[in-house]
Amino acid sequence: MAEAERTIVAEERSGHCAVVEGNCLYVWGGYVSIAENEVFLPSDEIWIYDMDSGIWHTHAMGGDVPPPMSGSCGACVNGIMYIFGGYDENGYTNQLYCVNLHDRGGFTWKKIVHSNGCPPTPRDKLSCWVYKDKIIFFGGYGSKMLSELNDAMNFNVDEASWVGEMFWGWNNEVHVFDTSGDSWIQPLVKGTPPLPRAAHACTAVANKGYVFGGRVVDTRMNDLHCIDLDTWTWHEEIQTSAGRPPGRSWHSFTSVTDNILFLFGGLSAQSVPLSDGWVFNTKSKEWKQLEHLPKNKPRLWHTACLGKEAEVVVFGGSQEDLLSVDTGHCNDLLVFQTQAYSLFRLCLDFIGKNGSALEKQLTWLPQKLYQQVENRILFWANIKKQQRPSETPKTDAACRLPNL
Repeated sequence: MAEAERTIVAEERSGHCAVVEGNCLYVWGGYVSIAENEVFLPSDEIWIYDMDSGIWHTHAMGGDVPPPMSGSCGACVNGIMYIFGGYDENGYTNQLYCVNLHDRGGFTWKKIVHSNGCPPTPRDKLSCWVYKDKIIFFGGYGSKMLSELNDAMNFNVDEASWVGEMFWGWNNEVHVFDTSGDSWIQPLVKGTPPLPRAAHACTAVANKGYVFGGRVVDTRMNDLHCIDLDTWTWHEEIQTSAGRPPGRSWHSFTSVTDNILFLFGGLSAQSVPLSDGWVFNTKSKEWKQLEHLPKNKPRLWHTACLGKEAEVVVFGGSQEDLLSVDTGHCNDLLVFQTQAYSLFRLCLDFIGKNGSALEKQLTWLPQKLYQQVENRILFWANIKKQQRPSETPKTDAACRLPNL
């Protein structure tokens, strides 16, 4: 293939950050294994996937560029991507950075150093909810000084990792960053909180923040909890009448409708990479395991974002147990269809797949509609380019979720 025709795709990676803004998926950071060495991906670049055309491109970044790292927590508020925490070459961090995703000319990082309040202690593998211009961080694994260990119920010390007055471990703390005033708050939470954990997953529906699973010490959990993001009250662990997903860490948990949450992948309690999918109905409080998912697409420490028409877009992660065989990093996209597409979307896809047969008629379309059709033609052409003989595409329409 000629150089001009080569299709570029973001590099394989795990432990990265990804957000959706507009019609694009933005991917930053993470790490990959090269010759049995863990190598951080460059932090001065951001990869952008156009979900309409299926085209990847990359942009350089400037300003207060964060150090290369993995395990950070990323969120997007009003077009600004925030990156907090993570693990870099110097260890765990509690620095906060932001970048305006609408500034396509610059993508300039800003390090937030003059915020009000006290930020969380250094940590990685945490998760968050976004609510009312606030980013609410929960849990993670990191370090604390002896003087910072105020509540033994909030921090589970890793007995295998401590030096002098420095301790490492898991926490169940709630910290809030208010983006409207650049201020940190640690609210007084009520109720019974989940156990400390890391590598869990969070998602929000209205003013309810849900958290599922994660790891503490050698245990990977399968509990589901909910916190009221207005009153900071934890509800009792959500009990279900039927079966529930097995324990796991490094999975994803995504709100797809007002009452449906989608759980995918992770690493099981037996250290087996998972490819299963589950949906939880917040009204009936029932889990349902999905059938017909591809069994050869396990993922852990990936990202999952809500795309157009309630699609869940999964990128990267590993297909192997990172703790034992760290060579299975991925760079393909898995797209999960969670509801029936609109008639307009179905028509765009049909034309996109058969553009050459309709080439003369396409010029009759209004300019705006013609541009949308051109994007879908590009999308399906890119799928074919990335597809080798007897191989599944780099973008897979993986499943349709049932009506619950």
